[in-house]
Formats: sequence, structure tokens, C-alpha cells
Amino acid sequence: MLFAQDLKPNRLLHAKLVLSPFASARVRSITDAAALQVPGVVAVVVAADLPSLQVAGPDLPLAGERVYYAGQPLAAVLAESEGAAADGAAALEVDLEPLPAVTDPGAAMRAEAPLVLDEQAEGFDDATVHGGAEGGQADTEPRPRNVSTVRRAGWGDVAAGLAEADEVIAASYEMAGVHQGFLEPHVVVAAPEGGGVAIWTPTQGPFKVRDDVARLLGLPASAVRVTPMQVGGGFGGKIILLEPLAAVLALRARRPVRIALSRSEEFLVGRPAPASRTDVRLGARRDGTLTALEVAMVWDNGAASGWHSAVSATLLGQAYRLPNFAFKALEVSTHKTPVEAYRGPGGTQAYFALESALDELAGRLGMDPIELRLRNAPVSDGAPRPGVVECLQAARAHPAYTEPARPGEGVGVALGAWIGPSNPAAAYCRVEADGSLNLQLGSADISGSATALAIVAAETFGVPVDRVTVRQADTTIAPEAPVAGGSQTVYSGSPAVAQAAAEARRQVLELASEHLEAAPEDLRIEAGEVLVRGVPGRRVTLAEVLGSRPHAPVLGVGRTRLEGRGPAFTVHVCRVVADAETGAWRVARYAAFQDVGRAINPPEIEGQVHGGALQGMGRVLGEQLVYDNEGQLRTGTFIDYELPAIDQAPDFEVTLLEVPSEHPLGVRGVGEPPAIPGPAAIVNALSAAAGVRVRRLPVDWTDLVAARPA
Repeated sequence: MLFAQDLKPNRLLHAKLVLSPFASARVRSITDAAALQVPGVVAVVVAADLPSLQVAGPDLPLAGERVYYAGQPLAAVLAESEGAAADGAAALEVDLEPLPAVTDPGAAMRAEAPLVLDEQAEGFDDATVHGGAEGGQADTEPRPRNVSTVRRAGWGDVAAGLAEADEVIAASYEMAGVHQGFLEPHVVVAAPEGGGVAIWTPTQGPFKVRDDVARLLGLPASAVRVTPMQVGGGFGGKIILLEPLAAVLALRARRPVRIALSRSEEFLVGRPAPASRTDVRLGARRDGTLTALEVAMVWDNGAASGWHSAVSATLLGQAYRLPNFAFKALEVSTHKTPVEAYRGPGGTQAYFALESALDELAGRLGMDPIELRLRNAPVSDGAPRPGVVECLQAARAHPAYTEPARPGEGVGVALGAWIGPSNPAAAYCRVEADGSLNLQLGSADISGSATALAIVAAETFGVPVDRVTVRQADTTIAPEAPVAGGSQTVYSGSPAVAQAAAEARRQVLELASEHLEAAPEDLRIEAGEVLVRGVPGRRVTLAEVLGSRPHAPVLGVGRTRLEGRGPAFTVHVCRVVADAETGAWRVARYAAFQDVGRAINPPEIEGQVHGGALQGMGRVLGEQLVYDNEGQLRTGTFIDYELPAIDQAPDFEVTLLEVPSEHPLGVRGVGEPPAIPGPAAIVNALSAAAGVRVRRLPVDWTDLVAARPA
């Protein structure tokens, strides 16, 4: 297993980034004389040394005249060793003029607030990767200051729906911004190659890196070769970030260049998930029928324009049967690190608010929380949407939900959903002389997807899965594939793999028909042999078919573009034990129920559920990015940033439900859903155990004690 950090090309230069200490500043000067005197330093590169790039200031590889967030790269010091690069960076003289900064989205919207962005700054990822690009409409009305987009969606008459409700929940829910917390910080290697550039990177989207780098540098896509390396954790945070800078540095130096972030640099430079505030008004009749949902969201995007509201609008509008629905979101820019995707982007924030409000509503109505959700389950073509009812019913029958709560214990439940995006994909399947399959993919394997796709190829062709080798080549020869994000890798890629394997099988059966003197349609492949249907004794091994005499190479090609989506649903049930006197609490039991359509690789899916549930739990237990009023990150190490520890993790009880989707193989995406309902399920359980409604994440024990009845 080779990671980008392991690469040591000949004449490699190490790049050390010099980061801005200020959240907002004007760059007066950068003096490199002292840095260039450091032994081993080869060059110092600043924005003026780079080609003119048509991107907004926060997205420039190196800051130009302005700084938009603390941690924005100002310069890159290139040296023969990491130590020399670090010494050169320390000797660099940077003169910045601090400017007023705004770090709170509420303050940023005031008329007197400093302007964060001079122009739209989208970053390199957006809602299209995650299937939410069409969620709601961007409003053309005048916007508050530092609001890049006002997004609206809805139908019906919300005011009338709330007026006819017997109970209305009106509450605000807050979720802190978090870092993806992956094990491997960003590492990229780039080298000049012919008239272009080669890049080795642990990216989730090699073709997106190729296309974006080519566009930024004015190169044809064929001049940019991207080799995807092993990804030491991504979760949406490793699509594209340092690759353009590495490419321009390598082209300028005419030598290979490596950029490797330290952990503290990762917290400053790596693009995290946004913080959000969600105001909800949810109404229902006494029988539990929902009458209206009104949602107002404010997103803190850092020095970016943001896109999460499009995903939230799509998910909230499909969550339940809603006769009246209104959604409004403000995408706000602040002087903090620009945000990007994190597992279930837009979904975790939206469902934390919605599922918490539903729990409060169930309490007001005196209804069972699952019964309330079943009564309002979404429909498709007049029937309950596949997967929702099945997950809720399975949860309702599970001991984690049915067993009586002990003193100080609370039970919580929450539903979560994901859009299920899909994009075009291709695959190659070559059959070797020994009968094994060489499956070539263009997608990054960040979640065991390669194993699942190998299983599809094996089942389609007719060999054991250990006879399938998956190859992930660079972008010049690999078949094109979408970004490994949004839970679409297997969903989008498996039809192409099945098509390629079926075509390879057809070619082999044509060859075998001559050996067995039977029509290809009368043959089948099983366990590495070709058999005549109904005649057990007539068979030949694949090696005999493929190795007996010269023949045209056996190569199957699959090319697919799916129409529609395969929405995925999950329900989490949590039990929390809390001490109302001290505010101490812990998760005592956790059960997850997920509709996966068809479980191609059940153990790997269960692992995905474990990981997603624990990530959701981290957002409740203590994970948060805390900035001071000057835009300085105060939780920029694993000492301050509270990732959940193993002693906080319960045993996860996972139930996989298989309700086939309209996908050719019946599958659904499985990666995003497990991260979505956890925060609400835990908070609902904690609120019941502590007798205090929690609406702000992560949970602060002082809130539990301060709000405890006297």
C-alpha cells in the first residue's frame, strides 16, 4: 500500500507553505533575501510569480494582495529537504497590514461589517457532486451584507398550515463547524511531464483534479496526468485543494515538488464542514398529521460562497409528507477557512434540526416518536417511499427501542436520508490467459468500493472474487468515473462494471463454443470453468479456452449513465445514561437500521455504518472548530479538537435492510446515510435522560446543569 508521502522521485523538492497569521489583511511585501540564504533553499515563490488565474482571492494557490483567513498560504519555500524548507520559511520576512475581520455570521450580515469577499468564491467542490444542485432556487432579491446566496424552496401556504395545527414547535438548533479529522493530512506530489504536469495525490476525484488543474493552468486535459494514491481518510475533504499549487510550483521549478501539511497546518488550510443555525416551525394536528414545516437556515461558510443549502433544501422537502413547506437559507461568508464537504453535507445539519423538532412534537402530542414518523412517512407515486417504513418498523421492534428505560436513561430515535446522486461511469474488464479478471476503474477507493465492484464483476462473469484484480490507473488510461463522494461510487460504477464483465463473458463463451461444440447461449461460466447447460460432464477450464491458440484479446468495456436516483434511508436508535446533578452522560447503546437496496458486501457496509455513526457522535460529544473574534482557530490540534475516544464508543448494532431500488442491480448508496441521523438520535435520548432539551452541538455539560429544574 503506497501513500503519496512514500513517493521519493529523483531531484524532489520539498515545499513549505508560509501561512497568514491574520484572518484579514493586506499584503504589503514579502522579502525572501534571508530565506534564500538558508542552505538547501532553492526558491521562494509568491503569488506574483504564478500565472494569472481566474479564481477568487480565497481560492488562489497563494494569496495575492489580500488575505481572507488565518492560515491562507502566502508563499512556498522550495528546498532540497524538509528541514531546509522549514528553516527557509521561518526566515521569510512577511509584512501584512491587518484589516478588520468578522467571524460571526450574524455580525457579518450587519451593514457596518467589513466585506469578506470581493467576488464569489466557490472553492473546488459544490452541490453537484452530492446530488443537490437543483435544491431550491437562488433568490434575486437584495441580500444582507456578506450573504452570497439566498436560497428558497417550498409549496403550499405555511402560515395557514401552522394556523390549523394543534401543536407547533418553534425552536432554533445550532451545530458547530467541524474538521473531517482524517488520519492522513494533505500530501501532494507534482512533476513536469512533457508539455504538461503529472500529479500524485490521495484525491477522491482524480478526473476532477485533472479537469480543474487543466482549466486553471490553461492546459488541455490530456496534458495533466493524475495518479490517485491511497487515501488515508477523506470524507469529502480530499477532492481538490493543494494540487493546483503543487502543479504550478513543479512547472516553475522544472523539478518534482511535494507539499505535505503538518497536522496543525491541516486544521488551518484544510477545508472543513460549515457551522449552521436552523430555525424550525413545525406544526401537527392532535392525531400527529403534519400540517406545515418552515425552516430558516444560516450557514457559516468561512471565506467561501457556500453550497450546502441546496442539499438541505432537497432533503428537507422529501423527508416527510408535508402539505405546506417553506425553506429559506442564507449562505454567509466570514473571515475563516473556506468550507467544503464532510460526510452527509447539508444532511446532518438539516436532520439534526428536523428530527429534534419531531421528537419535541411527539412529546407535546403524547405520541410514540416512531409512530409519529410512520404516520408522516414520505410517499412516491402514492405509496410509501421504499425503505422508510421498513427502517422505522425494524427500529420499533428492536430491544434497543422496546426495553423499558432505567432511571436516568433516555431513549432517542431519528431518521436520516440521502439524495442518492449518480453520474456517468465506465469500466474495463480484461480476461487474462489463466482465466482471472483484470478490472480497471477510474474511481478512488475510499470506502471499500473496489471490493464491492470486484464482487459485481465476479458474479457477472462467473469466477470467485479472489480471481478478480482491481487496478486503479492514472487519468490518461483509466476509464472515466465520478468523484468518490455523495455515496455514488458503487451506485454509479456497478452498472458499468457489470456491463464490462458481461461483455467479457460473451467473448469468452464465443471462444469456448468451439471447444465444446455448443452454441454460446447454451454455455455458462461457473467457478472458473465453462459448462454446457444440462450436460454436467461437458466442461473446459477458462485457462484451456484462453491459452489453447491465438485469439483476439478478451476485453469488455462498460459505459453507463443512469437516469434517476436511489434515495437511501436509515434510522438510528440511541440510549443515553445521564446524571442530572453533574451533567455527565454517556451513550449506553446504539442501533442502526439502514436500507441498502442490495447488500453487495455486508461486512464492509456494516463498517461504513459504524464509522458514520461514530462521526455523528463526535459532533455531539465535543468536535468543534472554535475561532476567536480575530479569526484565530483555538482548536487546531488533537489536544483541543475533541475526536471521540474508543471508550466513548458503544457497540454498534447494525441491521441491514434490502429493499431493492430501481438501479439495475437494486443497490443504494451506503456511505452518507450513517452520518446523518446520529446527532439527533443522541440528543433526543440525552434530552429524555437529563430532562433538558438540547438544541446546540456539541453538548456542553454546563447547559445541562444550568437548565436543570430547581
